[in-house]
Amino acid sequence: MTRARLTLYDTTLRDGQQTQGVQFSTAEKQRIAQMLDALGVDYIEGGWPGANPTDSAFFDAAPKTRATMTAFGMTKRTGRSAENDDVLAAVMNAGTPAVCLVGKAHDFHVTRALGITLAENTQNIAASVAHLVAEGREALLDAEHFFDGYKANPAYALEVCRAALDAGARWIVLCDTNGGTLPSEIGRITAEVIAAGIPGDRLGIHTHNDTENAVAGALAAVDAGARQIQGTLNGLGERCGNANLTSLIPTLLLKEPYAGTYETGVTLGALEDLSRISRKLDDILNRVPMRQAAYVGASAFAHKAGLHASAILKDPSTYEHIDPAQVGNTRIIPMSNQAGQSNLRRRLSEAGIDVAPGDPALALILDQIKEREALGYTYDSAQASFELLARRALGILPEFFEVKRYKVTVERRKNKRNQMVSLSEAVVVVKVDGEKKLSVSESMDETGSDRGPVNALSKALAKDLGRYQSGIDDMRLVDFKVRITQGGTEAVTRVIIDSEDGQGNRWSTVGVSANIVDASFDALLDAINWKLLQYA
Repeated sequence: MTRARLTLYDTTLRDGQQTQGVQFSTAEKQRIAQMLDALGVDYIEGGWPGANPTDSAFFDAAPKTRATMTAFGMTKRTGRSAENDDVLAAVMNAGTPAVCLVGKAHDFHVTRALGITLAENTQNIAASVAHLVAEGREALLDAEHFFDGYKANPAYALEVCRAALDAGARWIVLCDTNGGTLPSEIGRITAEVIAAGIPGDRLGIHTHNDTENAVAGALAAVDAGARQIQGTLNGLGERCGNANLTSLIPTLLLKEPYAGTYETGVTLGALEDLSRISRKLDDILNRVPMRQAAYVGASAFAHKAGLHASAILKDPSTYEHIDPAQVGNTRIIPMSNQAGQSNLRRRLSEAGIDVAPGDPALALILDQIKEREALGYTYDSAQASFELLARRALGILPEFFEVKRYKVTVERRKNKRNQMVSLSEAVVVVKVDGEKKLSVSESMDETGSDRGPVNALSKALAKDLGRYQSGIDDMRLVDFKVRITQGGTEAVTRVIIDSEDGQGNRWSTVGVSANIVDASFDALLDAINWKLLQYA
């Protein structure tokens, strides 16, 4: 049976950039566009040329893509012709093969926000679309506030869509701009739009996540007949975000009825790169990936309960809705004081350690985990530290180096400009192959800013490990989390450090102490030892 084609339209570089705290550089937009193109989306909306220097610079040097590069803008203004509107001209001058224009589909916004008549708004949309088509561009109408507009005045909302369609628009995109329309309403209204004479293969859906229903709303529109889906990687977008393509794409490819009914430009092979792309975007944004994210999150296939892990050992499908490898993710059996021997053996097996059922070492390891978690450690979210603990208990952990001592100092002083600044310095002495090595590092970065004592300690510890140095040269600290596990004067500090290497591997380690620097050092030490274990 021939499957219907669903078109994927990504607006990460435009709508996603409206996320609070997100501002892409031109180089970052180019990298993201290349990732999107490799994934297989059909359209990449690069931004609004003329609205800001970054977007304009991106279109001046946009990478060549298989996907249709699209510029976003607004329709001509009342009182001007499409040919003489400078704002519309700036969008056209980007030179993209497709242009998406936003036009109001809600009578309230036309008369109150724009301050023009309904007829003038319809004429502006029709004239602008016709101008794009006459210039050889593929035209899309972003029908803003469509669902709210349809509920208030269905005749006018449909009039706007018909005007764009009659003027030659390839796609009419129904937008739930405020994000408050529920999936059942989106499905019903989309079906009514199609019944009113606007073909489904000319309709797109653009949902926002203000009720946590953006993905469900997009699927409801597809069920009703829409054939283009708009969204963003990792659900970026203003307020609560947009429909998350990182969730939608695997759902369309792996879940029925979608997998058997539709095809997209994303292949199953490309889908295996989805987790890496999702995490790379977070890395570009300097954000910590959300562990609970569907499909691609670090905890998406984590099984903590002993009963679950036992079943997973027999058949992963008992507690997994897909094979994590299909989206480039991995299965995790976390270790905690709730763990049983099934969890433990599975986790050890994944680390390449085979221990027979009933081996006394299993009980020893579980006892150590429970004792240490009572002190404040957590191995649920620090898998690398767990593996080191287990190997140490089993007597199979190599000693790559020995720490003889370390010292960290923090000084507050005036610089040459008579400003008070902080400077942290760390001294670490390690013994490698019988030779003592002393390393000293400061925390001052290239801008003259102090990066703190843990930064200095990390650099000093990883500065000279002799013949093991090449094994850690590509690792870096990507996240640092501190938690006070007990209050008062006897407070205990827990530090969890996330590290990453040049191949994109990421691991977590934990340290606990009454002294935050000491806790950080323990976590750093585990991070390096785990990396060397992989290198060895």
